[in-house]
Amino acid sequence: MLSRRAGWWWAALAFMTSGCTALLGLDKDYHPLDGAGGDAGTGGGDTGTGGGDAGSGGGSAGHGGGTGSGQCTPGDAQCSDNQVQRCDDRGQWDAPAPCPAETPVCSSGVCTTPPSCDGLPAACGPGNNETCCATAMVPGGTYDRSNNPEFPATVSDFLLDRFEVTVGRFRKFVDAYPGSQPAANAGAHPSIQGSGWDPAWNSALPPDAATLRAAVICNPGNPDMSTWTDAPGAHEQLPMNCVSWHVAFAFCAWDGGRLPTEAEWNYAAAGGSEQRQYPWSNPPESTTIDASYASYNCTGSAAPGCTFQSDFEDIVPVGSRSTKGDGRWTQADLGGSMREWTLDGYGTYPAECIDCANLTDTAERAVRGGSSFATPDFVLSSARVKVSPAAPYYSLGVRCARTP
Repeated sequence: MLSRRAGWWWAALAFMTSGCTALLGLDKDYHPLDGAGGDAGTGGGDTGTGGGDAGSGGGSAGHGGGTGSGQCTPGDAQCSDNQVQRCDDRGQWDAPAPCPAETPVCSSGVCTTPPSCDGLPAACGPGNNETCCATAMVPGGTYDRSNNPEFPATVSDFLLDRFEVTVGRFRKFVDAYPGSQPAANAGAHPSIQGSGWDPAWNSALPPDAATLRAAVICNPGNPDMSTWTDAPGAHEQLPMNCVSWHVAFAFCAWDGGRLPTEAEWNYAAAGGSEQRQYPWSNPPESTTIDASYASYNCTGSAAPGCTFQSDFEDIVPVGSRSTKGDGRWTQADLGGSMREWTLDGYGTYPAECIDCANLTDTAERAVRGGSSFATPDFVLSSARVKVSPAAPYYSLGVRCARTP
């Protein structure tokens, strides 16, 4: 667990414990992940210490405490999981109805915008005119994890944010902190028991906003590759980086969502049963990649390659490679930009399952997606990497999933 110390010391500790990869990044083909637990390669279910199927019963994410049964006052509304229930003229609760993608969060019986976009301008995407909290339905189905037929899995319908979490959205979380820390079982997958916030993790969160601001400067000194700025400025549409797994989990739970399971994330990137090589691959077996599809391999700046002097120029606003680089269901930057945390611990995949996650091998968490500093093999939809949950990296960010 991370210690509850304040200021620069807390941030420095996080930096030191992350090893030399905090400086070099997770994706260099010449730099194995020795400081973060090793490179998992591009295949599925290779290393680890056991699968740990989380099962498919139990825990509910919950956004309003609705019971869905019993008498009520006509006209009342409540939230059941992330859906709205209304009281009919007979004083009985109707069946829950999902919130639309434009207002995907149920709060106090009303579908609303996620709190991270409350008051923010619509300034994301290729035209800088989309809400940064845009989300889209991913229809469930069965597919092969990491494009390997030995590892089939089925996921139910879910919502997945179109964009990675931006600095501007994260600023709302910081402004509300520590009141934005999650309650017990917040951010749970509704079909996976034990997947919500564990109060034992509270000590892994910074105790106050000042310490949180220090913690997300994960590369103090030269070069400083953190996208966070203490005051709003030119970085508001950049992807937020340097967030630990626990901070990423806490953000998504506060924002009315949750971390996607590794199976969900991979399903969206592979285009489900299409089994795409890259999220944008059409036909699915195509391995075409260049800078018009994704921010990768330090192709965003004029200087060739990754130099550590101009690398910050390679971190581009979210959705900058959209729509050409979008996945099947319109999510941008599933390949390149930032690697993204998932709910799962890293290890062998859980056995063939419906809506499951690895909740046992949690010494390291599974991250997906490649980054602006990744070579093409790391950007493949099949690629997996394992990272300590306490380790913030400048090449690692977050995207939230939501319950329809």
